[in-house]
Amino acid sequence: MKLVVGLGNPGPEYAWSRHNAGWLLIDYFVLKTGLREPRMKFSGAFWPGTRIEGEAVAFLKPLTYMNLSGKSVLEASRYYDVPPSDILVLFDDAALPFGRLRYRASGSAGGQKGMISILGGLGTLDVPRLRAGIDSPDAGVGMKDWVLGKFTKDQRESWPLVESLAWESLLKWLAGAAGDGFTVQITTK
Repeated sequence: MKLVVGLGNPGPEYAWSRHNAGWLLIDYFVLKTGLREPRMKFSGAFWPGTRIEGEAVAFLKPLTYMNLSGKSVLEASRYYDVPPSDILVLFDDAALPFGRLRYRASGSAGGQKGMISILGGLGTLDVPRLRAGIDSPDAGVGMKDWVLGKFTKDQRESWPLVESLAWESLLKWLAGAAGDGFTVQITTK
């Protein structure tokens, strides 16, 4: 089984925040695959799975808040005996422009606290991840305020393009065609 994890924070105040990009992508994947309500399991919202491209795939949205995401991922990976290489983590990245997605098979967390928690919990840097660009903060805006801030109107209107590109990236990963890494970018009119 493959486990796809979207990082974010629970609570209505975080809906459509940049830091919840991973959750938004999981929501799209769940909708696209026709899955129903999640089970409340592994300190998160868990969809036990479906078949995509011949692979059994489960989805997880940790409800631990971003900084403790590793607890949820570790619980699920141990229960289902999923090795770190079969876990894909989706999260925001302020170092990438909006609409750019970057896949890496392993590496550091790049300062992303949810990913730091996951890498620490699993005890390895070899955890695949798909980062969704959210742009860097505007001048005078702190990083915390930026990531917890909402997407702009234009970004929300372009979000379906990001979702489609993320789905294609997921399929590439499931097919074993992602290699060590790749970068893709949405195109707008």
